[in-house]
Amino acid sequence: MADQVSADARLVHAGTRRQPGEPVVQPPVLASILASVGEPGAGDYGRGGNATWTALEHALGAIEDAEAVLFSSGQAASMALMLALARGRDTILLPRDGYYNARALADRLRPHGATPVLVDLQDLAAIERELTASAGRAVLWAESPTNPLLRVADLAALGRLAAAAGTPMIVDNTVATGLLQQPLDLGAAASLCSLTKSASGHSDLILGAVMTRDPALAEDLSSWRALGGGIAGPVEAWLATRGLKTLPLRIERQSATALTVARHLAGHERVRAVHYPGVNADTLTVASAQMPRGFGPLLSFELTGSAADADAVVAAARLIVPASSFGGVESTWERRGRWAGETAPDSLIRLSVGIEPAADLIRDIEQALGRP
Repeated sequence: MADQVSADARLVHAGTRRQPGEPVVQPPVLASILASVGEPGAGDYGRGGNATWTALEHALGAIEDAEAVLFSSGQAASMALMLALARGRDTILLPRDGYYNARALADRLRPHGATPVLVDLQDLAAIERELTASAGRAVLWAESPTNPLLRVADLAALGRLAAAAGTPMIVDNTVATGLLQQPLDLGAAASLCSLTKSASGHSDLILGAVMTRDPALAEDLSSWRALGGGIAGPVEAWLATRGLKTLPLRIERQSATALTVARHLAGHERVRAVHYPGVNADTLTVASAQMPRGFGPLLSFELTGSAADADAVVAAARLIVPASSFGGVESTWERRGRWAGETAPDSLIRLSVGIEPAADLIRDIEQALGRP
């Protein structure tokens, strides 16, 4: 019977207790120590485990049919992955247009592991050359769709190239989440997600997780978590478990609204380019195959103007909140190029579509762009 239950239904029941007299929902375990006798184990001290983490890890694992390892942030999860995979490898290939903090982290860890090499994930021939040159001593760090340009990479093709080269492929799946895209089915050794974003969906916590079907890698990541101290707080884990229960409903609506908004912006005279998998014709076929349930809440667009013009548009919003991050129930936007190290064009605005009706968002965008 359990095998017939969908991932959506398993998310609703994540952490649910069925014993008479117990709370239906797993409460946060606010304890740093647990009673123990004899040989110590992972559950004796709060740095090694927490029942609230376990409920969330089970929920995340159910989405991708994998084992999940929870971390205090997406960056902590990224660092553990980079360190765990660095042994015996001297190169890490990263997308030059992906999340800039991944590039910054890889560069900071250069003395302790692999040298970062920036690549274009859509150039399969160039990726193959890099993988061949590395002779199995590389890590392929993919991201699709990328943040903030929403470029789509052919993950199945990249997975085949990585497998042929004896290289583990990691996919940052934060924009899509495991509900819209399942990198482990496409050849990834691990799927990375910042739960701060869409997965939890309420802009009230910072967490990260890695999903993998490799038991040895999961054990290694758990060890890095305990030794490095990148452990999650039980309240944050409890909030994320609660947020995951509505992820299917939220991301379905956000994806549909984002597509409507992207199509509207594509016809606006003040917009010179729209970046969203559902309207980018050159990668639409790949995106549709990889993300059959929708393209997610995140899009970006470039104004025909300057950085100051984009800042003025962001500030003029009455409904959309001027803020960073993405995936929350409230729509937010920002000029992404305001962050040092970001690869975004100066006038690019990144918009995270929330659960408000599309008509309300379009009306707010129109007045911010200068139409009454």
